[in-house]
Amino acid sequence: MSYDHVCRELVNNPLRWLVTGAAGFIGSNLVEALLTLNQKVTGLDNFSTGFQHNLDQIRSSVTPEQWDNFVFVKADIRNTDECANACAGQDYVLHQAALGSVPRSVADPLNTHANNITGHLNMLVAARDAGVKRFVYAASSSTYGDHPDLPKVEDKIGRPLSPYAVTKYVNELYADVFARTYGMQSIGLRYFNVFGKRQDPNGAYAAVIPLWFSSLIRGVTVYINGDGQTSRDFCYIDNCVQANILAAVAKDRESVNRVYNVAFGERTTLNQLFAMIRDRVAQKYPEAMGNEPEYRDFRPGDVRHSLADISSASKFLGYKPLFSVSKGLDMAAMWYMDNLM
Repeated sequence: MSYDHVCRELVNNPLRWLVTGAAGFIGSNLVEALLTLNQKVTGLDNFSTGFQHNLDQIRSSVTPEQWDNFVFVKADIRNTDECANACAGQDYVLHQAALGSVPRSVADPLNTHANNITGHLNMLVAARDAGVKRFVYAASSSTYGDHPDLPKVEDKIGRPLSPYAVTKYVNELYADVFARTYGMQSIGLRYFNVFGKRQDPNGAYAAVIPLWFSSLIRGVTVYINGDGQTSRDFCYIDNCVQANILAAVAKDRESVNRVYNVAFGERTTLNQLFAMIRDRVAQKYPEAMGNEPEYRDFRPGDVRHSLADISSASKFLGYKPLFSVSKGLDMAAMWYMDNLM
């Protein structure tokens, strides 16, 4: 079933969705997409890494009637009662709440564990007890660890290279156990370097794309960790939204209780990425073309290369990413240049 067909069905048959991490980057984009499809959405966030202004932007982008279908709950996934209350009466859970960032996990493994493992388990228990139809959760490409093969295929992983990677792998193990022990339906989505509007460029753990957009717009030095030949499979946010919605409503029983790569399926080096972002910023700020990156040491816990095989998601979910890195950067550039100055 095509994504367009799924969206039309949802418009005609509204359902109840819980999105955790709703004030964050991916969560806020999921909330916005679901509201535009006239769904009834509950958003949960504790604002540890999310922002009220993300919710405000959603409100300005949807109709008043659609916004009336949204309920926000300030809560923490480390609190079992708050998880249970949020899951009550929901059809689907899209669990995005987590503490991201490999460097953050290296600096603070205890807090990463509490949010990403204990919080995930709390949500699984709450979803099980509430009888939700399906639990879709944010997994991570970091799970592949030191496995050398490219492209990355779901059933071949290596040893984790960071505390963050450990937590995301444990999430998959717990989801699998809940499927076999309690009959829960879950799907994990291994995100590969998702980027796009509302991704925060500030803070010590900002992702590379928003950070570089911000630096080039403001005319400050861009730093590249390593020699710039490190590569990633960058995935625009709308591809990620598509995967979440398809995973939630997939009807084929064989598609459930699996993990899937969510990416575009192309590899881009950091040097190439820098040039692509600089070209786009220079269209509005010509002086950005004079900005040359400064290279520094490789970052602990980072893998050298990453590229996803997305054939499994295509086969079982009908996933067809519509936004290449280039097209996604065009969209992201418009948002950053409108919102960062």
